[in-house]
Amino acid sequence: MDRYGAEYIDADHVVHQLYAAGTPETQAIAARFGPDLLRDDGTIDRRRLGDIVMKDASALRELEGILDPSVRAAIDDRIAHTSASVVVLDAIRLIEGGLYRRCDAVWVVVCDRALQIARLQSTRAMTAEQAELRVAAQRPIAEKLQHATAVVRNNQTFDALMAEVDEAWRTTVQPCLR
Repeated sequence: MDRYGAEYIDADHVVHQLYAAGTPETQAIAARFGPDLLRDDGTIDRRRLGDIVMKDASALRELEGILDPSVRAAIDDRIAHTSASVVVLDAIRLIEGGLYRRCDAVWVVVCDRALQIARLQSTRAMTAEQAELRVAAQRPIAEKLQHATAVVRNNQTFDALMAEVDEAWRTTVQPCLR
């Protein structure tokens, strides 16, 4: 979020770091879901793990139980050490994980389901089934909208998206900075 001078924390990036070789999380995942999820370099094969947990809600909750404490700790550490006056936390599980309670503003990004699936297929080389399972595993958007201070629509061009972001920034963040 250089555009606004904010510190940007991507929770998905934090999770990817936890999948590195030798981390306690990688060891716990391999113990729970099988050592065959480890690649030759010791990292977690995220695609294979996703294929397992997206088909089984109980397995997904177990994975979240393994990862969530470390994700929270890493986010807390980044927040504690930033000099920025605004922190933007990009987290698919912001609401479900309770992190929204620490936020002054909650933006919910919405996108048509078919477009979400198409984007996952094109950007992550997923099959339609894999993409559908990942979208289906998310909480219903209606639950997230209950906590929203801004709704950003991501159905069109990048310029249209940035116009939505600029408006949300102007109406929800700038007033807090005064």
